[in-house]
Amino acid sequence: MRVHELTRKGSDMFHLYDFLIYCFITAYTPGANNLLAMSNAIRLGFRRSLRFLFGIVAGFTAVMFLCTAFSATLYSLLPKVKLVMQILGAAYMLYLARKVWKSSADLETGGGKETSFLSGMVLQFANPKIYIYAITAMTLYILPVYHSISSTIAFTVVLTLIGASGSFVWALFGAAFCRILSKHAKMVNLIMALLLVYCAAALFL
Repeated sequence: MRVHELTRKGSDMFHLYDFLIYCFITAYTPGANNLLAMSNAIRLGFRRSLRFLFGIVAGFTAVMFLCTAFSATLYSLLPKVKLVMQILGAAYMLYLARKVWKSSADLETGGGKETSFLSGMVLQFANPKIYIYAITAMTLYILPVYHSISSTIAFTVVLTLIGASGSFVWALFGAAFCRILSKHAKMVNLIMALLLVYCAAALFL
């Protein structure tokens, strides 16, 4: 009860659980960052992959703040964009759900990738998953409820930490993560897919 009271502002409700489910599933499902981070950790070890991982954090942070500014401007200029973003966000979540459900048990990582700080940072600006992750979270979950600059910055930091943490987890567990995933791939993929479908439906509830 108190959680709902704390997340209420005016007549709007901040759906904390839906927000966290969306963020963590989006951050921890296979993507360019996670696969390359794991690939580097498997080939080079976690410690030697840290420069690349910190580059991911730096680039991720920059892209997140750019997307936050864009989302705040778009939302304030076009209030009716909420419905459009709901539809696009739900479509993206359903696309992710299908992709996760259909994904193979074998994680193919790209070999021969650079592991420098700069390569990790530049990768973020060419990664569409981050832009959609940030804009969807801001326009559907945060901006309809929270409007102050401090709140927006705080949520941007939270989104950055959650989003970037996925790469560290994939790198940290490396090959062990692959073995666990391949052993229970169908069950894990099904659970993630169903949770994403729930998030898509919850946008309209």
